[in-house]
Amino acid sequence: MAELLPPDPGLELMHTRTYETRVYLLSDTELLARGAVRDRKPPGLYIEGDRDEIDIHEMQVELRVSLPDLVITAARVDFATHPAPTCPGIAGHYESLVGLSIARGFTHKVRELFGGPRGCTHTTALIQAMAPAVVQSTWSVGIRRSRLAAAAGSTDTAAQRTRQFAGNLNTCHVWAEDGDHVAALARGERPPPPLPVSARLRGLGRDPSKWGGE
Repeated sequence: MAELLPPDPGLELMHTRTYETRVYLLSDTELLARGAVRDRKPPGLYIEGDRDEIDIHEMQVELRVSLPDLVITAARVDFATHPAPTCPGIAGHYESLVGLSIARGFTHKVRELFGGPRGCTHTTALIQAMAPAVVQSTWSVGIRRSRLAAAAGSTDTAAQRTRQFAGNLNTCHVWAEDGDHVAALARGERPPPPLPVSARLRGLGRDPSKWGGE
């Protein structure tokens, strides 16, 4: 898979920040989210003559999240690479995440709990980046459940689809409650597959219109 950002050989690189989040289904009622952030300096910048890159920060976060309410039930922070000896001293404070729901208002609550001297800037930014990935994973859970239901001979109803989509209302312009997309869902219409899924289906010689979230 190609890099998200292609190399720019004509420009002098100063800094690279990388985020990665993975979300796993532990059971029908629990997700496991793991995230990492890394800040890396290019060769020779911090240490003259050094031919290797050097990592300045690497923080890792693990969250257990209940379904369907997306409440955090456990939180762990690890400072793998850090610039100051005292950096890891704040790690335990992030256990205050337990009991919060990763839903609307989560970003504000995280800033309130861990902003400024109350936390680690990089860890807090990572948690804020992880939250949307956890929400996105609920779509994957829904697709998985629909596939299992179809295999068992049943299909999801319009009411079930409405409940699944409710958490997306007013999260962006596509999901405006008075927009065409939501109006179609309210009429009980099944949404088309995401554009990348449609493109992939066509590449496989399959008809995107027959995709049912399978």
